[in-house]
Amino acid sequence: MEAIEELAVQPCTSSLYLRPFRLSYRQNGTKKFWDFMRTHDSVSILIFNTSRQCFVVVKQFRPAVYMCEIERHHPQAFENQDKQSFTSLENPLPAVVGVTYELCAGIVDKPGLSLEEIACEEVLEECGYRVSIADLRRITSYRSGVGVTGSRQTLFYAEVNDQMRTSGGGGQPEEGELIEVVEIPLGESMKFAYDETFPKTMGVIFSFMWFHNNIAPKLPKK
Repeated sequence: MEAIEELAVQPCTSSLYLRPFRLSYRQNGTKKFWDFMRTHDSVSILIFNTSRQCFVVVKQFRPAVYMCEIERHHPQAFENQDKQSFTSLENPLPAVVGVTYELCAGIVDKPGLSLEEIACEEVLEECGYRVSIADLRRITSYRSGVGVTGSRQTLFYAEVNDQMRTSGGGGQPEEGELIEVVEIPLGESMKFAYDETFPKTMGVIFSFMWFHNNIAPKLPKK
């Protein structure tokens, strides 16, 4: 996962996932503009394995996170952003700075499938558990990246057990996915959520808090 080589940054003129725009408008009599990007909406799933009393999350390399760290340490990497190509980056930082812990998730890009069906597919592909729509509980939906994208993410909860696991997960290599499945014991989950040495998304923190407020009190006492 961390064997990143031949780094190079260049302008993005077209993308299957991002569409940049500039909106001009007048608000309370003042002329304004705002740059934003349209992206796909998404689903995420908080997975709890009842057999081992742990959360199932994923760990993967995120180029955007990595490049934020690159810019923080090497701001010159983005100085020529209007040129057609940039200077290659010779591994200025270890790839681990771009690895994050996240909920199982996926973009909504299949018009024929419901959010629940897409969520079930993601759980199987990324984490190896076969769940049905009946196994899902919708927690809520919210806007992510409100200053840049404003896309909607819908969060589900699913309980699984060891018998429901049919593969090791890991995503779809043919789509370039390289995902590691990680188990977070229930008793260590809130410590993990607030430990900044483990880079993670807000979805992990929020969903762990939701679980401790709504599910944990109902678990059988040991």
